[in-house]
Amino acid sequence: MKKAFYVYVLGSPAGRGWRTYTGWTTDLDGRFTKHNAGAGAKATRGRCWIFLYAERHPTRHDAMSREWHLKRDRTFRKSLRPDQP
Repeated sequence: MKKAFYVYVLGSPAGRGWRTYTGWTTDLDGRFTKHNAGAGAKATRGRCWIFLYAERHPTRHDAMSREWHLKRDRTFRKSLRPDQP
């Protein structure tokens, strides 16, 4: 079975808005657990994250390229945010 690569966007309430984080992985559940345990990327530590979006890619290169584009697409990430409380 071929390995799958995923690009994901996480969201966390921050003040009056939302903070998003975009990354890629081969294990969505494991990576999500690490982020919420404070063992993920430095930018995600100390927050409670929820999945906002994920997509599957056939190669690492494709996933990393898509991650690069999503990080620069603020409009798309803003459209994923849940309604404000």
